[in-house]
Amino acid sequence: MFVTIDKNGKICYPKPTIMQIKNSGFLEKLKKSGFTDKEALVYISVLELGGAYPSRITEYCGLNRSTVYKILTDLSIRGLVNEIEKKNKLYYQIEKPDNIIRYAKNKIAAANEQLEQVQKLIPEFEGLYSLLSNKPKVLYFENQDGILAIYRDMLDIGKKYEMLAFSNAAELEHVFPKKFFEEFRRTKEKLGITTRGIIPDTKADRTYNDRFFAGYKKEVVPQIRYVPAAKFPFKGEITIYGTNKVAVVNLNKEYLTGIIIEDETIHNMMRMIFELSWKGTGKF
Repeated sequence: MFVTIDKNGKICYPKPTIMQIKNSGFLEKLKKSGFTDKEALVYISVLELGGAYPSRITEYCGLNRSTVYKILTDLSIRGLVNEIEKKNKLYYQIEKPDNIIRYAKNKIAAANEQLEQVQKLIPEFEGLYSLLSNKPKVLYFENQDGILAIYRDMLDIGKKYEMLAFSNAAELEHVFPKKFFEEFRRTKEKLGITTRGIIPDTKADRTYNDRFFAGYKKEVVPQIRYVPAAKFPFKGEITIYGTNKVAVVNLNKEYLTGIIIEDETIHNMMRMIFELSWKGTGKF
């Protein structure tokens, strides 16, 4: 023990360094048996002191008081230290050494029981997993940053494809910062992403291509067909892109929200709906 007896027979408690305690071979064995560093340090401190109040244990092991109190409580619950009351204060002593073995056996028994329960659940987990793997993946976004993230995802495909959209081009102008809009168009041109769009017939929409795609390669300038704005006054956008994604965006400036649906079946259905609509625009 790190104690001495003075000439008057009084027990002196010189404060050891943390390194002195940590260099104990027993401390390392405790850590290998399942104790954390701090638990082992507190446990061996109680052992070295032969029992002590938390304040003394705190001083001895060098940890802060709240940490020591918590560890002592945990060790007491596990049956590794004994908590008694002395002079209206809690006092801690080491329990019988074989309690460590009992505690280890209890942990093994609890782990085995958990393993048995998990093994019983595996068939149910596998059934649920098979259902989830076939479900569409849906991501939700809101505010301007969220909406811009949706449009970045359209570029993250990283290769050429045809983008199809039911869009209100005039509303997009109010959502996209000018710099972002320019980068979006330039990246589409670089990747060779082509676009067909069905949009409301308004003055702003009629001049959209001339205003925003002047100087771009002809093949990446959106092909647009118009529908009467009075009959189809949509303020949002549905974009079918990549090989399995559909984005739905509410362009209301006070309630910017959107979702990305990632599912090949839904993607293909929306492409068919778009193609039917594209052919139907001839009536107007």
